[in-house]
Amino acid sequence: MKTIIHMLVTLFVIGVISGGLLSQISGWAEPQIEAHKIASTQKAIFEVQPDAKDYKKVESVSFEVYEVMNDNKEVIGYALPYEGNGFQGKIRLMLGLTADLNQVVGLKVLEQVETPGLGTKIVNDPSNKKDSKWFSSQFNGTKTEPAITAVKNQKPSKDTEIQAITGATISSKSVVAIVNSSIESLRKALKEVK
Repeated sequence: MKTIIHMLVTLFVIGVISGGLLSQISGWAEPQIEAHKIASTQKAIFEVQPDAKDYKKVESVSFEVYEVMNDNKEVIGYALPYEGNGFQGKIRLMLGLTADLNQVVGLKVLEQVETPGLGTKIVNDPSNKKDSKWFSSQFNGTKTEPAITAVKNQKPSKDTEIQAITGATISSKSVVAIVNSSIESLRKALKEVK
């Protein structure tokens, strides 16, 4: 009986100490994680909008979107961080669009938890020695109307198509769905503002 009480007290003390340490570490790490997320978002804006010289957050919409401007402070497009479901979990990306929302300027996957070696090719494909970022690069210049689609086992034949990754079709189609959803959301939001 004494041994059982001793074990329970020991486990209780270890649990309290571990819980307190985890809480302290979480409190310390959370602001750093948020600062890193903000910095990666700012960097991604200029990656998906290479001609941009400045940007500002659009406050009149309910989600995060940025107007990007040239040297003359003229709006040349939008940078839109957006997320949706992938095969394994959430995919968060940054999408660059022209000012009329009719063409993709650039795309960068910011966060993903897809299957290593397959779904992770949405970010980097080490098997493609010429262009390891071929998947996201093919969105550059893609027309957004009527909607972007993914084709399997063939080269795109329309300016609204991208080629899906062999073995990671669900991840590819998920990125396309997130892109289409983000464009539709931005179109609606901008119509409501006007």
